[in-house]
Amino acid sequence: MKYNPLIHHRRSIRLKDYDYSKTGAYFITICCEDRLHRFGKVSGNEMILNKLGVIAYNEWINLSERFVNFELDVFQIMPNHMHGIIVLSDVGATLAVAQEENENKDLIISDSSNQKLDRATARVAPTIADIVGAYKSIVSNECLKIYKSQNKSMGKLWQRNYYEHIMRDENAYYNISNYIINNPKKWDEDKFHTQ
Repeated sequence: MKYNPLIHHRRSIRLKDYDYSKTGAYFITICCEDRLHRFGKVSGNEMILNKLGVIAYNEWINLSERFVNFELDVFQIMPNHMHGIIVLSDVGATLAVAQEENENKDLIISDSSNQKLDRATARVAPTIADIVGAYKSIVSNECLKIYKSQNKSMGKLWQRNYYEHIMRDENAYYNISNYIINNPKKWDEDKFHTQ
């Protein structure tokens, strides 16, 4: 069947016109494709990470080094999904310094002290989609290396998209934080528990 934009469109699950780079706390859930148990298992009410789970765990922690406006908060890697709270801080737009050589081979540096500007671009704070997209990509690439080293095919690691909830008050933060922390203890009741 040929592509028809009237019937072959995907409805966005994001809030229309909401700025997802805005300061605040966001509850994120990212699921594995087909809800396959890729990251380990729950045993004795605790999550036991396997090699892929360790990658998912470590790369979540590393996000705070990649994104200046990202603050680590509560998160949990589960057998077939992960939950995390992303807290975006207000860093504002920063000026990306562009350095180029002009025709006279003089190096022209742009800064805020009224030096001669050659080219400068505003770098805006990354959005939740930027952060989640980077995370999914990095984890997929690292996990793929393990599969390739074993001459195995990984298939698609993550399902398309992710779930997000904007936390608007302390009560929401408290409830969601407790849900994430206690997720392994309630694994048998979890809607993501399949297998």
